[in-house]
Amino acid sequence: MRAEAQNTVAEIQKSLELLKQRLNWETAEYRLEEFNARVEDPDLWNDPEAAQKLMRERQMLVDAINTCKSIETDLNDNIELIELGEMEEDDEVVKDAEAALKALAVKAAEKELEALLDGEADGNDTFLEINSGAGGTESCDWASMLARMYVRWAEKKGYKVELQSESAGEEAGIKSATYKISGPNAYGWLKSESGVHRLVRISPYDSAAKRHTSFSSVWVYPVVDDNIEIEVNPADIRIDTYRSSGAGGQHVNTTDSAVRITHHPTGIVVTSSEKSQHQNRDIAMKALKSRLYQLELDRRNADINAAHEAKGDAGWGNQIRSYVLQPYQMVKDLRTNHETSDTKGVLDGDLDGFMAATLALNASGKSRAEAQAED
Repeated sequence: MRAEAQNTVAEIQKSLELLKQRLNWETAEYRLEEFNARVEDPDLWNDPEAAQKLMRERQMLVDAINTCKSIETDLNDNIELIELGEMEEDDEVVKDAEAALKALAVKAAEKELEALLDGEADGNDTFLEINSGAGGTESCDWASMLARMYVRWAEKKGYKVELQSESAGEEAGIKSATYKISGPNAYGWLKSESGVHRLVRISPYDSAAKRHTSFSSVWVYPVVDDNIEIEVNPADIRIDTYRSSGAGGQHVNTTDSAVRITHHPTGIVVTSSEKSQHQNRDIAMKALKSRLYQLELDRRNADINAAHEAKGDAGWGNQIRSYVLQPYQMVKDLRTNHETSDTKGVLDGDLDGFMAATLALNASGKSRAEAQAED
C-alpha cells in the first residue's frame, strides 16, 4: 500500500478510535438492549414527552453504533480492494479504492466532530436571537443579513425554523428577531455563534459610497423540555401585551396579542408575536425558562460564562467574527483564526467550518488566549 493511502487509513482509524471512546463502545450494545426493553414497555406512552425523549436517545445511540460499524466495514473493504488490486496489478481498482478511502476519511472526521456535541443540552432544539447594534440603519440591515444566513444554514441542515418574534428597523432590516430552530444537535452546533458579529462594506445607504462598519449581536440558548424544572416566581416577572410591530404580512397582528415577559432579577426580556395571546404566553414563558437554564449552564462552565460576560454591547472590542466585503473579501473568526475568502458562501449559510473550528478548540481544552498566544 502506498504511503499516502497508509496515512489516510491511519486518519480513519484514529477517528474511529475516538468515536468508539466517546460512545463507550464496550457497553454500547448492552445500553441499546436496555433501551429496546424500555421501548417495549406498554406503559411507556402514558407519558408522551418522556417517551419521545427516550426514543430520541435510543435513536441517537442506534445512529452512533451504525456509524462506527459502517466506517469500520468500509475501511476494511477498501483495504482489501487495494491489496487485491496490488496483487493483480490492477491500478484502476487501487485508484478507486484509494479515492473511496479519502472520501471515508472526510466522513469519519465529520462524525468525529459531531461526537464532540456531548454537552448537557447539545442535543436540544435552540432559540437564536439577533439584535442590531452600533450603526443605525446599517446595523439593522446587517441584522437581517445575519438572520437570512442562519435560516439558510438551518435549512441546509434540514432543521425546522420558526420565527418567534421580530421588530422591524425604522428604514431597513430588523432591530431584532428571535427564531426557534429544531433538529438534532441544533443547540450544540449553534452555541458557538453567540457574540458580536462585525460587518465591513460599502454602504448601499450612503450616496457617497463610503465604507461602513456595522455590528449585530447573536445569542443562542437551548430549548428546555418540561422535564427540566426551572422555577419562575410569578412575583419576579411582568407580563405585558402589545400590538406586534413586525416587518409586515403574516407577522403583523391587528389586536394586542403579542406578549412580552420581563424577568426582574436578571433583566431578561422575551417576546412572542404569534396570532394567539395564549400561545404567545406559553412560547414566551418557555423562552424565559430557556434563558434562565442557559444562565445556569453558564455558571457551570467558566469559559462559556466569561464569553457571555465579554459579549457586552454590539460594538467595537466585543466581536467574535468579522465579515469584510470591502476592500477585500474575508470572513475571520477571532477566537479560532479560522477564515475564508468565500464571503458569499458564508452569507448563504456555509458556516460548518467556523462551527467545527470552535468545537475543536473547545474540545482541546485551550482557552482563547492560549490559542492566540500559540499563533
